[in-house]
Amino acid sequence: MKVNFYTSKREYENKKNEFDSAIGNVLKNGITTLGKEVAVFEEEVTKFTGAKYAIGVASGTDALVITSDILGFKEGKEVITSPFTFLASASCIAKNGGKPVFVDIDEETFNIDVNKIEERITQNTVGIIPIHLFCQMADMDKIMEISQKYGLKVLEDAAEAFGMRWLGKSGVPRHSGTIGDYGIFSFFPTKTLGAYGDGGMIVTNDSALARLAKCYRVHGATSKYHYEYLGYNSRLDTIQAAILSVKLKYINDAILKRERIAKWYRERLKGCDAIRLPIVKGNQKPVYYVFNILARDRDGLVAKLRENEIGFSIYYPLPLHLQKCFSYLGYKKGDFPVAERVSKEILALPIYPELTEDEVDYVCQTIIKFYKK
Repeated sequence: MKVNFYTSKREYENKKNEFDSAIGNVLKNGITTLGKEVAVFEEEVTKFTGAKYAIGVASGTDALVITSDILGFKEGKEVITSPFTFLASASCIAKNGGKPVFVDIDEETFNIDVNKIEERITQNTVGIIPIHLFCQMADMDKIMEISQKYGLKVLEDAAEAFGMRWLGKSGVPRHSGTIGDYGIFSFFPTKTLGAYGDGGMIVTNDSALARLAKCYRVHGATSKYHYEYLGYNSRLDTIQAAILSVKLKYINDAILKRERIAKWYRERLKGCDAIRLPIVKGNQKPVYYVFNILARDRDGLVAKLRENEIGFSIYYPLPLHLQKCFSYLGYKKGDFPVAERVSKEILALPIYPELTEDEVDYVCQTIIKFYKK
């Protein structure tokens, strides 16, 4: 049996008529940048997330770069974030001359260890970028408490966190990305809400920040050919917006299916001593964008999965503080031991709404057989 790590083919076949109609309508109406479908989708995102404003851009990476620029994460200013994440979470700081300052992670959640943030704050610190990774949000109660204490801006990297909600001490569910000054989503195809190409979204509850984001995505223009800022060319594609609107209608069902698949994995792997599973912490509603395990002899298991045609991914094989592009920051091996240790053990198994129980059984049986050798 071959098990893909991800495929869009099953989803497309299930909803072919809706996708074809959505794309066809865009073509019939005439292609335009920031077409009406973008505005419709932005409004749908505000309704789903509770954010007051949503601004569609070309990718999650662009969303991070644009918001980092607007918030002043540049020109030597320090911004605290995690080294255990995708490059864009920190490169958005460095792109405009800011300095990423890393903090180690919590071994059970893989998110930033909020108890280590304050010790990294200096007079030059201007912000925090918490990353809501894999299936859960970072502790936003603690992060907002710290930000208010020190007057820091908060940019939530919710690229992987569409649908996740933080209840925290208040008990009121708040969608990822809507708690800090800005939040961003990625619509990369594998995401919980994924496009059939690329796309991103900026969300905020601040009208001034929303206005700036709308200007910055079109070269900094306040009106056509009138530029108040040096911005970017980053617009959510109209066809992708149409596709995303179709998918958003089914997002709650997709989230429930991901939760069910995660439950299958937990049930089948709970007796395997060589495997450790992440723990969801804090009062929140998780969403299983990725299902990770920590595996003994991870690389040996990877070879076994590959031999049995089972897809997988490793998020992330090398923490950012050890990446060559960040060598100028002066970090060395051993500076963030938890992130370094997790990077050698972590392994993502297939999870997407159309994955079948038989496929999950096959994946788990293969893993269990490997450790019984």
